[in-house]
Amino acid sequence: MTTHHSQASRVRWMILAVLFAVTTINYADRATIAIAGPELKKLLGLSPVQMGFVFSAFAWSYVLAQLPGGWLLDRFGSKIVYFFSIFLWSLFTMLMGGVGFFTGATAVAVLFTLRLLIGAAESPSFPGNSRIASSWFPVSERGTAAAIFNSAQYFATVLFAPIMGWLVHSFGWESVFFVMGGLGIIMAFIWLKTIYGPKDHPRANAAELAYIEAGGALVDLESKDKVAATTKLDTWSCIKQLLGNRMLLGVYIGQYCINTLTYFFLTWFPVYLVQERHMTILKAGFVAALPAIAGFLGGVLGGVISDRLIKSGKSQSTARKIPIVGGMLLSTSMIVCNYVDADWLVITVMSLAFFGKGIGALGWAVVADTSPKEAGGMSGALFNTFGNTAGITTPIVIGYILEKTGSFSGALVFVGANALVTILCYLLMVGEIKRFEFKTPVMRQLEPVRDAA
Repeated sequence: MTTHHSQASRVRWMILAVLFAVTTINYADRATIAIAGPELKKLLGLSPVQMGFVFSAFAWSYVLAQLPGGWLLDRFGSKIVYFFSIFLWSLFTMLMGGVGFFTGATAVAVLFTLRLLIGAAESPSFPGNSRIASSWFPVSERGTAAAIFNSAQYFATVLFAPIMGWLVHSFGWESVFFVMGGLGIIMAFIWLKTIYGPKDHPRANAAELAYIEAGGALVDLESKDKVAATTKLDTWSCIKQLLGNRMLLGVYIGQYCINTLTYFFLTWFPVYLVQERHMTILKAGFVAALPAIAGFLGGVLGGVISDRLIKSGKSQSTARKIPIVGGMLLSTSMIVCNYVDADWLVITVMSLAFFGKGIGALGWAVVADTSPKEAGGMSGALFNTFGNTAGITTPIVIGYILEKTGSFSGALVFVGANALVTILCYLLMVGEIKRFEFKTPVMRQLEPVRDAA
């Protein structure tokens, strides 16, 4: 095995690089509306309530489309489903540049509808990432792989927020949608040329295949034979068993709580800096990137720590839980901001909290470790459904807290409390982290002729 390993190709890392690039564009496209928002608000004369609905549209459809997206991944495989996902979300992003041709209620309806379509089109992306990581990476490298593609969310903010701001300033708000949408369409075709299952990839040699399979990679998951339409998932039986499993339910709830932290930083954090800390918008924009950089570094480090623990002989459960629990403990430090005044101290504490959130955001590695072989897409979709429900609830809950108290103090306690709930989920509910196996069959055979018809 050592000989095989030394001669093995390293195609899996090229696959990971493509996942990282696609996920970076994914998050940048989500952020286009935030960058173009102020100009759109002026152009269309939108009220804050209307803008709130426009901002929320993505999360509603993204959450609702998770299970259909996961079903498509399990039915047809990641390569083709993900290609259409990238192509469509990029096309809808480009079309948003044409909203200015409409006026009044029609313009708002078109804007809202296109954001709904982008959310629905992006739904297979993260479950697809998880499936591909499961098929290409052994357990001892999976934490790093999942942490790297997950950390693209922070990298997107650091890389594209200044570029998109410059585009709006130099060429108008429409340019953001045209440029980012066009970039995504190019990426869709790069995806089609570079992504294959391990057994189908022309550049992966037998030694790499043997190495990753011996390490626990599900090498058959994305093969052409496996995703051929010969079986069908019994969706409701599958969902019932997944939600009925204590380990998986703990992982899903934990992701909801972790994403509460994510959506606080994505939505209310700049407002906190301006409203509570009295920074200028320009300064707040610059400062908001610092926690994103910290989150990116923490995200990569969390995966590396977890995989190092596995290689040193620690169990899969221990190796995943140590970074998650430690990172979430670090995240609770944001409550300290209620008791300090200096701006530099606030930003330091917030960066530390987001660094901890990055370290602890190993949920996708855990999904890759635990999802049943027959339904990796469905399990990932349930996980992402729970997680991104926080995109709907967090802005609303914090909005109510602000309306009632006039201060962010309660909001920071609310977000910090979610980090503590994540810790409790992993310590008291999840138990041993291992691959889930269905108790009753969830696959049924189809007659190929009838299915083709």
